[in-house]
Amino acid sequence: HDRAVLKDAHTVHLVNAARDVTAEYILIATGGRPSRDIGAPGSEFCITSDEAFHLEALPKKIVIAGGGYIALEFAHIFHGLGVDTTVVYRGQRILRGWDDCLHEALVDSMSKKGIGLVLNTTFAGVERRGERVRANLKMGDALEADHVMLAIGREANTAGIGLENAGVALRRDGAIMVDKYSATSAGNIYAVGDVTNRLQLTPVAIHEAMCFAKTVFGGVPTAPEYECVATAVFTRPEIGTVGMTEETALKRGHTVDIYKTTFKPLNHTLSGRDHIFAPDAGEMCQLVAIAMKMGATKAQFDATVAVHPTVAEELVTLRTKSYTKAPESVMTSLIP
Repeated sequence: HDRAVLKDAHTVHLVNAARDVTAEYILIATGGRPSRDIGAPGSEFCITSDEAFHLEALPKKIVIAGGGYIALEFAHIFHGLGVDTTVVYRGQRILRGWDDCLHEALVDSMSKKGIGLVLNTTFAGVERRGERVRANLKMGDALEADHVMLAIGREANTAGIGLENAGVALRRDGAIMVDKYSATSAGNIYAVGDVTNRLQLTPVAIHEAMCFAKTVFGGVPTAPEYECVATAVFTRPEIGTVGMTEETALKRGHTVDIYKTTFKPLNHTLSGRDHIFAPDAGEMCQLVAIAMKMGATKAQFDATVAVHPTVAEELVTLRTKSYTKAPESVMTSLIP
């Protein structure tokens, strides 16, 4: 239990022990922390995902700021425990950067569950009112709750660890700048995980660390691969995705065929519950990621016999194309 501060490119000072440790190589993996920058007064009255696990009592009402993984997962956790939950997001659509159909499915599901969603606004300020907290919105409305939780992004833990003493350069966002092998500007110092702000996922940090070990100690230069990284949002139900989004594919000049289906899992046939995205979506996506990494095509998915009754069989029984999207340059050339 100590604090480590870099003295130079090969020396780490342990503050509590009052001694130095030297090494040929140094790896920085200090991770990140929740951002509290709401651009308005009152962030000190808010909690983050860190404090959410240490509340003394379950709130009756909570307001969550953000529209990404953490905000949406905590919204479903609190709502599932019976808390009156409202999500406030600055943009037009939650899950920014994900495909439209996933965004629409999640918004529809949240609406049916009774999770509040306020879009296109941010906080003008947050103030304490007795035992409760009041979030004033820039649109003029106000939301009062037991807690206001900030899930508006994460910042790299780079402050106060002596990076300037070792010649480690930072990016504009405060994250450590690294090359494809995770080496910093100091050469013998490497960095992996959220402190580099490449792809903020725990399995990605583990992958980067394994590549670092192979490169530096295994004698095999290995760069982390970020293509076809499967990921899931653990809402209820879950969302799983892997590969390029439609938007990214179009920007790269690809024409995209979209296959989409809405189905009802057999275990909900009698209850009448609709699921557009599915339970265990993360589990399914992990296996799809292996196939995609190996270069599997739509035709090969079609040729695979389904396991019935499962939710995953929908991935190999999609036959009817919903619509096609083409890059803007292609669409323009088709207009007479």
